[in-house]
Amino acid sequence: MDAGKAEYVARELEAYAHWFAAPDPSASGHFLALTLFAECGDVARIARDTTSAFLRGVITGDVVYDARLAVSELVGNVVNHAVPDRSRSRPGGCRRIDVIYKLYPKWFFIGVRDEDSTPPLLPMGDALCPELVGELTEAVLPDSGRGLMITQRIAAAVWWTPEEGGGKTVWCRFDLDGYRPR
Repeated sequence: MDAGKAEYVARELEAYAHWFAAPDPSASGHFLALTLFAECGDVARIARDTTSAFLRGVITGDVVYDARLAVSELVGNVVNHAVPDRSRSRPGGCRRIDVIYKLYPKWFFIGVRDEDSTPPLLPMGDALCPELVGELTEAVLPDSGRGLMITQRIAAAVWWTPEEGGGKTVWCRFDLDGYRPR
């Protein structure tokens, strides 16, 4: 393995180790968890605004805008597609959405947890080459997966984890390129 690839693998492993570990408030990481309900009409806006508030004064620029878009897409996926597992659903009950923020000096993680154990359909790539589509771009857009495709394009990584007792969390990671939070 060449030195560049080894360095890349080491950075990825370090990022995943930070994501997996419970944040230590005395260390350089910051953590926030937010519970929302899918039936609330402004749930995506609330998630976007909370993202901005969490990052205010700590991170500026494109990362904030990209993180707002990503959290909006991930929360929108829960609102539009998640059906709670039978063991987690209640007649007349609201669908719970937990948004998790983890900020470290090198990375910013967003997790969106729902009560549906069905794995998300992470897109594997472009459906068609733009040169082949021509003027029919809207006609050939996929029916689903656009939100995750957008998130994959703007985040450094996107993945999901099953939750004990049902449900799942969809995660994304933004690399902060050496920026040190205050």
